[in-house]
Amino acid sequence: MTGRPRTRLERVRASVGIAQLALQQIEDDLSADDVDGQELAAILRELQEDVDHPGGLFPTLAQLLTVAARRAEQIEPDRDGDASCPLHEAAGLLTDNAGQRLNWAARSLDPQGDPE
Repeated sequence: MTGRPRTRLERVRASVGIAQLALQQIEDDLSADDVDGQELAAILRELQEDVDHPGGLFPTLAQLLTVAARRAEQIEPDRDGDASCPLHEAAGLLTDNAGQRLNWAARSLDPQGDPE
């Protein structure tokens, strides 16, 4: 296959599309009638801290936003933080707020499955 190489934005769009498909699969699994509290808790824990891969979904998204924030710091006019600060804050919301709430929900659904 020949042709022009993909642009960065095209690669990002393709990657986002792949991620959306994967997230749709997770949503389908969450919607299954036979998901019980223990399994739901395990799925929530997996989103927060993936056992097979370092991090988990929320920490990985937060890291992606942090990288974008660092890049914004380098290129934003006057280095005023108008772009980078909201990105850093969004990363913090994912890890501090959303991630903690996932942990609370999982613990509520299945306290015995909570890793010590």
